[in-house]
Amino acid sequence: MPTITCVEDFRRLYKKRVPKMFYDYAEAGSYSESTFRANEADFQKLLIRQRVGIDISDIKLATKLFGQAAKLPVCFAPVGMLGIQHAAGEIKVARAAEAFGVPYTLSTMSICSMEDVAGATTAPIWFQLYVVKDREFNLDLIRRAKALNCSALVVTMDLPMLGQRHKDIKNGLSIKIRPTLRNIIDLATKPTWALRMARTPYKSFGNVIGHAKGVDDLTSLLTWAAEQVDPSLTWKDIETFRREWDGPLILKGIMDVEDARIAADLGVDGIIVSNHGGRQQDGASSSIAYLPNIVEAVGDRVEIVMDSGVRSGQDIFRALASGAKGTMLGRAMVYALGAMGEDGVTQLLTILEKELKTTMGLAGRTDVADLDDSDVLQC
Repeated sequence: MPTITCVEDFRRLYKKRVPKMFYDYAEAGSYSESTFRANEADFQKLLIRQRVGIDISDIKLATKLFGQAAKLPVCFAPVGMLGIQHAAGEIKVARAAEAFGVPYTLSTMSICSMEDVAGATTAPIWFQLYVVKDREFNLDLIRRAKALNCSALVVTMDLPMLGQRHKDIKNGLSIKIRPTLRNIIDLATKPTWALRMARTPYKSFGNVIGHAKGVDDLTSLLTWAAEQVDPSLTWKDIETFRREWDGPLILKGIMDVEDARIAADLGVDGIIVSNHGGRQQDGASSSIAYLPNIVEAVGDRVEIVMDSGVRSGQDIFRALASGAKGTMLGRAMVYALGAMGEDGVTQLLTILEKELKTTMGLAGRTDVADLDDSDVLQC
């Protein structure tokens, strides 16, 4: 077993252990991928102040995110089709998150259903909603989440149309894999992955099939998914969801001060500053670069978490110093899961905990709640 010391080690192992089309699905941005690359690169422009002569014998990393206790100021991001990266992937990540003590967000387009995940864990999960044209289906998803005691609703705002990812088109990857010769050879080179997938009972989209109108199998899901991306999503829909959901309501994909103010005026509980990992609008700002603008505009009115590009405890520190209450982990989680399953996700959290604690100590900080912009310098 290789020695894993950082997120990059997980990524390399992940690349070896899953079929190329699924690696590319995770490790890709839209069009030129400039925003995808900037999400990581712009973290490095924030230099961490190194301090000495301070008692750092008691460092506190725990916090609360939208009222839920978190051992670290992180939560797992909603990632669609996580169950194809590793069999029963959503359940495995949720279990690792519960055992460690951080929140997990289940995607609408998960392989394991919300009922499957809730049945395999005892800690409440967060549920992420993709808004589709069938608004009654959206409301049904919300009601199912309420019945399962999901503790937060995360509404993704930045998917009124699909950004183009060239790698997915070239790999023939959509809701259903196109069985090209290249894909068949690709799958054959990963027998351990294939065996796990053959054995798991979770092979489809559990939140949708059998629940959405007219969607009873994968074939009908393909048609439904193509037709349901909704360019008519507006703030009025958020008003509807606010009336329907009485727990924490969080909007994901906010990358503009004006939008942040509108969201705060609507009474949402939180904002996730996110550009969808660079998978939607290419040429947009990185999340970490724009985060301070949104914090300045509405940070005293809503809780702010950031997403996109977080790969280390140092990045978590930088995000908190830039005003975020916490960070979401998306690709880092996928790397760890695809590389080593549930154990990998647990190890990822342990590594990030150590990195964040070390960074805090060498910066002379003892409580994540006290970090501010004086802890970083712009390169």
